[in-house]
Amino acid sequence: MVLPIKRKYKLSSATSPIFNKPFSALLFDMDGTVLNSLAAAERVWGDWARSKGLDVEAFMPTMHGSRGIDTISRLGLPGVDPVAEAAEIERAEIDDVEGIIAIPGAVAFLKSLPPQSWAIVTSAPILLAKRRMEAAGIPFPEIMVTAEDVSIGKPDPQCYLLGAKKLGVDIADCLVFEDAPAGIQAGEAAGAEVLVITATQVHKLATQHATITDYNDITAEIGNDGKISIVRT
Repeated sequence: MVLPIKRKYKLSSATSPIFNKPFSALLFDMDGTVLNSLAAAERVWGDWARSKGLDVEAFMPTMHGSRGIDTISRLGLPGVDPVAEAAEIERAEIDDVEGIIAIPGAVAFLKSLPPQSWAIVTSAPILLAKRRMEAAGIPFPEIMVTAEDVSIGKPDPQCYLLGAKKLGVDIADCLVFEDAPAGIQAGEAAGAEVLVITATQVHKLATQHATITDYNDITAEIGNDGKISIVRT
C-alpha cells in the first residue's frame, strides 16, 4: 500500500541500471505491489481509527507499508495495547477481502519466474497474506517473509535481508519490487536495487528509482545461468 506524497515523480527510462542488470532473485512486497487491497484495508483501518477518535483523513496515509503493530505503537495512544489491537485488526482484515484484485499483469509475470528465484516480503501477518493472495489469485511462492518473521518491520531492512537469505542469494544481487515509502526505504537500506510499482498510488510518488505502472510494462527473461533480466515492453 502507498503513502500519498504530493510531489511529482519522474518516470525512469529503459536506460535505468535495473533494465541492464541480471538478478539472482526478485523480492516482492504484497499490498500495492502484486495486489490491490486498498479499499479493504482502508475500510478496516478507517473503522478502527474512528473508534479511537483519530482524524481518519490524517491517519490513513500513515498505515500503509508497515506492520499493524508498528503503526499502532507509533501513535502512543494511552490505554491501547498495540498487540491486542493489531490482532483484532488482522481478524477484521481476514474477514474483509471484498474488491481485492491482482495488479494488472502480476499473475502472469510471477508465473513466468523460476519458483526458487522469487519471494513475497510483506508487512502483513501470514494468515492475512495468504487470504489476500488467494482472493487476488496470486500464486504462492516457495518462500515468504511475513510480519511474524521479523522483530522490526519496514522501513528496517531486516525483512528483505531475510528474504535474500532464505533464497540463498546476496541481497545486492536482488531486485525489490515496492510501492510505499517504508518498503522502498527498507529495500534501499538492505542494499538491493528497487523498482517502484505505481498502480495503486493516489498521489504520484517522488522517487529516484525506476518506476512502472504495472506488470504489463515488463517481462522477465531468464538467462542460461538462471539469472533474471527485466525488460520493458
